[in-house]
Amino acid sequence: MLYSKVTPEQKRVKLRELLDSGKIQQFPGAFNPLSARLIEEKGFAGVYISGAVLANDLGLPDIGLTTLTEVATRAGQIARMTDLPSLVDADTGFGEPMNVARTIQELENAGLAGCHIEDQFNPKRCGHLDGKNVVDIDTATKRIRAAADARRDPNFLIMARTDIRAVEGIQAAQNRARALVDAGADAIFPEAMRDLSEFQAIRDAVDVPILANMTEFGKSELFTVDQLQAVGVNMVIYPVTLLRIAMGAAERTLESIKAAGTQEAHVENMLTRARLYELVDYEAYNQFDTGVFNFQVPGVR
Repeated sequence: MLYSKVTPEQKRVKLRELLDSGKIQQFPGAFNPLSARLIEEKGFAGVYISGAVLANDLGLPDIGLTTLTEVATRAGQIARMTDLPSLVDADTGFGEPMNVARTIQELENAGLAGCHIEDQFNPKRCGHLDGKNVVDIDTATKRIRAAADARRDPNFLIMARTDIRAVEGIQAAQNRARALVDAGADAIFPEAMRDLSEFQAIRDAVDVPILANMTEFGKSELFTVDQLQAVGVNMVIYPVTLLRIAMGAAERTLESIKAAGTQEAHVENMLTRARLYELVDYEAYNQFDTGVFNFQVPGVR
């Protein structure tokens, strides 16, 4: 009932353990708090919170328009709904190094287990679009150093994302990954890898955990967990999958209502009332409410 019974500190320890387990971990992307609960129920290791999803949910493109307050608030609402560790996309850190430092502490306060910060210019672009620009290595490493210095919980995961492969190639990505680890990154997110050999190249370059982004309609083929584990990937995310599925279904249903005058054709594919109540733990709230108010009023003397 209500929120997670696992503390943020415990979730951060769990995330570290997962990444050190030697087994690849799957983190589907939650687009709202209830979907995070569903991810947990289906047996996944953790929850990913995409910056693109947070922006798109506000009706905005993923170009750095969201604020730290918006991201921390929504990510915190998602993270508190699950016992799983949640990793959030912190874009470029929402400003210069001092802003990056504040970002880390706000995300700690919000109950996240970790975040990643990228090396694009701000305003940024979606990692699987063309025409990206990356900052110089000094700027990129200052962001990560500021993040690592600012955290108060040593188990809060600082992941560095690099988009440089699309701009300067895979060798540049290897060099950038090494520099980011030296600056204090606990893990590396190499964005828009073209094939498995490029993930292997990043694995060969660093000794920290690495993440694979299996987003649809992007630069990377949708590799299986077995394929990714074989080249040393520790974590795989599916950032926008659930949002795309949900919005696709919503669009088709609205079109049907408009054309047929009823939603009847889509009812069989809906989450039932009973299943929805199960997900939100309706019965536990009912029992709590009954227990609290189930008492005898003493007589008046």
